Amino acid sequence: MVAVIILSFTLSSCNMLRSGRKGKDDGQIVGQKSSTWTPQRPKGMVPIPSGSFVLGQTDYDFTFENDAPVRTVSVSGFYMDDTETTNSEYHVFVDYVRDSIARTMLAEKAAELGFDPTNGGSGDATGIAAYRYISGSEDGEKTPWDEYVEQNSTGRDGDLPIDQRKLNWDIELAWDKYEYPDIDYAATMDQLYYPPEERFNGERLIDVRKLKFKYVWVDQEGAAKEGSDGQSFRIDFRHEEEVSVYPDTTVWVRDFNYSHNDPMHENYFWHEAYSDYPVVGVTWDQAMAYCAFKTKKQNDYLSTKKKKRGVSNKVIDYRLPTEIEWEYAARGGLQDAPYPWGGPYLTDDRGCYLANFKPKRGDYVEDQGKGYMYTAPVKTFHANGYGLYDMAGNVAEWTSSPYDKAFYQMTSTLNPSIARNRSDNKAVRGGSWKDIGYLLMVSARDWENKDSARSYIGFRTVQSFPEGSKIKFKKKRN
Repeated sequence: MVAVIILSFTLSSCNMLRSGRKGKDDGQIVGQKSSTWTPQRPKGMVPIPSGSFVLGQTDYDFTFENDAPVRTVSVSGFYMDDTETTNSEYHVFVDYVRDSIARTMLAEKAAELGFDPTNGGSGDATGIAAYRYISGSEDGEKTPWDEYVEQNSTGRDGDLPIDQRKLNWDIELAWDKYEYPDIDYAATMDQLYYPPEERFNGERLIDVRKLKFKYVWVDQEGAAKEGSDGQSFRIDFRHEEEVSVYPDTTVWVRDFNYSHNDPMHENYFWHEAYSDYPVVGVTWDQAMAYCAFKTKKQNDYLSTKKKKRGVSNKVIDYRLPTEIEWEYAARGGLQDAPYPWGGPYLTDDRGCYLANFKPKRGDYVEDQGKGYMYTAPVKTFHANGYGLYDMAGNVAEWTSSPYDKAFYQMTSTLNPSIARNRSDNKAVRGGSWKDIGYLLMVSARDWENKDSARSYIGFRTVQSFPEGSKIKFKKKRN
């Protein structure tokens, strides 16, 4: 049965359908002419061009089980972080979560005390009132939306989430307890710290268990397979995550029995000497949450800018690379090469090692006297042909792909991938500072449970870009 819907319009003299084409609408449909789009390259990322490559372990004749059989696949282009995510970059995430929680607590307390978005004027509020929710209007006056959200926020008369209200990010937070502006501020902020009975030597520290980040993702692949309509797509395949963001610093002790790694546990994440070192101790869920935050952070900034006609004010989401994207990028444009720099050797012509790994049994220092016992600062070793550093060694890296021994054989040859929630075991690639040379090979596969944090696993992010984008790529090496 074919349903025919007839729409009848009565057009007034104002010509309602002439949006942006005044005087040119002759009743025919004319689309906007396509033009080559040039995306803005994200800071710290390099473009990886679309292409085909021979996937898998091409340089070994296996006589035992091989979970990386050879096949040719094609991969779409994307941007990729040129280094692993560093401690200082991850600190931005942790600090944002800490500050947003503190500001929300202060704003809720101010609302409880009766300070609404316009109470006290735009700039003369003092004490905890200065941290109240604010209006989204340019003049600071309360809007109908402000009134609606205020009346229907969680904990009051309805069930709207409190994040619909706008926090005041313009005023600095007072962290020194002797600079707190009033007693309500002090009582609210104290809730963010470890209780007295859990402190060591009276030291007052932020309770990192409270640093949780919420975000939403949609299982598009699952929805597509179910053939869901638009409504059930949003309901049945919508997943809300709440992730503790602080890295597990105890991994330095837990990963190595009978080793004195306490200094790394105490200093690695927070000490400025390690700012440019790759972050570790993060689970797969934390890496995914970081990607969501990275997307949100840029979108929040773009939302404050005036939107240009025909230009989106939202970025394409940042994410973890698929296992195939990771291997494609790690090869740096070289075909059938065992390592990102080519190979077959792990040293250059001067005998210097080309990556941070464990070269011998019991020997964790790649170059005696000038090497690194654990991780190394990013960009210590040479980049591959695409301009990517540490695609072998230093820290292994999470990918978005579930680990499956049959993955290479069961997936498509076009952007091979399987659903992210297929398994809790996730593919980890690249080898690390504590691994032998075999795991540094671009085709070597490994895995870890997504809930596990390790002292040798970090991550880097990618961002897709549309096919045909006008991008200047790094020339491939011959």
